[in-house]
Amino acid sequence: MIQKKSNEKSNELAIALVSGGMDSLVSAAMANENHNQLAFLHLNYGQKTEERELKSFRNIADFYKVPEEKRKVIDVTFLSQIGGSSLTDNKMDVTSYQGDSEEIPTSYVPFRNTHIVAMAVSWAEVIGAKKIYIGAVAEDSSGYPDCRPSYYKALNALVKEGTKDGDIEVVTPVIELKKSDIVKKALSLKAPLELTWSCYSSEDKACGVCDSCALRLKAFQLANVEDPLPYHKRPNYL
Repeated sequence: MIQKKSNEKSNELAIALVSGGMDSLVSAAMANENHNQLAFLHLNYGQKTEERELKSFRNIADFYKVPEEKRKVIDVTFLSQIGGSSLTDNKMDVTSYQGDSEEIPTSYVPFRNTHIVAMAVSWAEVIGAKKIYIGAVAEDSSGYPDCRPSYYKALNALVKEGTKDGDIEVVTPVIELKKSDIVKKALSLKAPLELTWSCYSSEDKACGVCDSCALRLKAFQLANVEDPLPYHKRPNYL
């Protein structure tokens, strides 16, 4: 029996969940390192930067030459209908970064990652994908409960129980990385950071002060790398 060399790509189709942000980019780049065939999935859920995130998704898909028939954009507008998050609820303002906290931030979208993965699993069963890559980061888990490693362990058990063949796996390749290490990983993989978008509130230039902008800028500053995105404000978070 001939074993596959460790540096050979798999011919197994993989789905990468690509929000358009930095973490999902690096997760997709790592999927590209491991697989010859990729499919990209993106969700529009009424977020305030929906159009800008979709643009990033399309640009990243172009960069990795994902064929049109393997790109899926799903509207999940009920997440904005139920509200409860500053990303989707017009009655709530996107808050500025207040430093490290154990509090769940207003940007948490209730149970969002479960909806995203569930749709990816359904699509995976249809197109024959066995791996689903998601850019969840445990560093976010104090604020986002659906970024915890324990959550993905439980989720994979559910996927195994609830699918026809029980052989689909959710992969979290950046979950143990610090944000600054994700920046470095992107550079090592030549992933197009300039095509990403992380801001929660602005679509022309990143605001620089929301939670996502602050964590991104801090990561670049810790990595001693200039963030290629334009910003309204570019505070020093070190």
